[in-house]
Amino acid sequence: MRVVNLGPDPSLEYRPECQEKDKSEFRNFESGALFDRVFNTYKLMHTHQTLDFVKQKHLEWANCNHFSVTMMENIDALDELVDESDPDVDFPNSFHAFQTAEGIRREHPDKDWFQLVGLIHDVGKIMALYGEPQWAVVGDTFPVGCKFQNSIVFRDSTFEGNPDEKNPTLNTEFGIYEPQCGLDKILMSWGHDEYLYRVMKFNKCTIPEEGLYMIRFHSFYPWHSNGDYMHLCNEKDLQMLPWVKEFNKFDLYTKSTELPNVESLRPYYQSLIDKYCPGILHW
Repeated sequence: MRVVNLGPDPSLEYRPECQEKDKSEFRNFESGALFDRVFNTYKLMHTHQTLDFVKQKHLEWANCNHFSVTMMENIDALDELVDESDPDVDFPNSFHAFQTAEGIRREHPDKDWFQLVGLIHDVGKIMALYGEPQWAVVGDTFPVGCKFQNSIVFRDSTFEGNPDEKNPTLNTEFGIYEPQCGLDKILMSWGHDEYLYRVMKFNKCTIPEEGLYMIRFHSFYPWHSNGDYMHLCNEKDLQMLPWVKEFNKFDLYTKSTELPNVESLRPYYQSLIDKYCPGILHW
């Protein structure tokens, strides 16, 4: 397995809801390097993530026929993702997974499935080790097949090269979808959220529906943080939204220098894996 320079997760600092932050609060990068890289990542994402592209990625990945390993092996493999543009982080990605899980464990000690979701929710980024560019793996997600809403990060400056933007059929509020059809019927931009959700379903993992929503939509910031795309939601989506919001509190965007003792935590989280998604999984 090769080491991949994944680059910065473009979700970190430049969402619309972050724009009121004082610039001094942003991570310190000389000459605005983070902004340039983040912008370029979204530029590529918003140019190439079309309806046809997403359909193609479903064909390539949703059958889970690329490789077979355990969940913990993939968590460990995420340490191969080197964020060479982030000078503030010099510890493995798996620490972030355990930090998130432990944060949930402290506040929700009775919900072991929720803790497990915290541990595994970014494991879909493993696609980056199998040839996918970062703009098809990380970052905020959004529906394709209908009008791109203004709450999408860099909405006004990154979609001009996307052919769907010029397709009148796809450039309406509903596009190819019916009102209140439900998010399950919406094609989202391709990334680690949808991929891990597909892996969970394919392998018949027993994480509750609330947890599957967290996995599938935690990067859908235009929905859970900005309130857009409600015209596509059904009653189930609205019932699940508070769970996705609760998960978002523990997501990996608040970094801590307090690194967990991963080895001491492994037995507990391995027991959760054994309970909900045991053994060798197909990816």
